[in-house]
Amino acid sequence: MRPQKLDPRDTAERLTGMHGWMLAEDGGSISKAFRFKSFSEAFGFMSECALAAEKLDHHPEWFNVYNRVDVSLTTHDAGGLTELDFKLAARMDRAGAGRTQDQRKQDV
Repeated sequence: MRPQKLDPRDTAERLTGMHGWMLAEDGGSISKAFRFKSFSEAFGFMSECALAAEKLDHHPEWFNVYNRVDVSLTTHDAGGLTELDFKLAARMDRAGAGRTQDQRKQDV
C-alpha cells in the first residue's frame, strides 16, 4: 500500500516536540542539521540511520561533510510528508542521541 500524504494539521501535530526538525516553506519536507564531535561519530550515525531506512524502505536525502549531517525527509511518491518521514526522523533522533554536540552540551 502506498503511503498517504499527511494534511497540514497532522504534520504540525507530529512536529510538536520534535527538537530541531524544521518544516520547509512549501510544507513538503522536514529537515534537521546534526552536528557531531568527529567524522567517525557522523559516519556511525549515518550507518545506523541507513539500516533503519532500509528496514522502512524509506531513504533520506542527506549531505555529510566531516562532523555535519544535514537531513531532509519527504515521500516523493506521495508528493509530500507521510508517516514514514516521521518514523525515520524519530529513528534518526534516537541514533543521534548522546552523539550530537548539542546533546553533549545539555548533558554537562
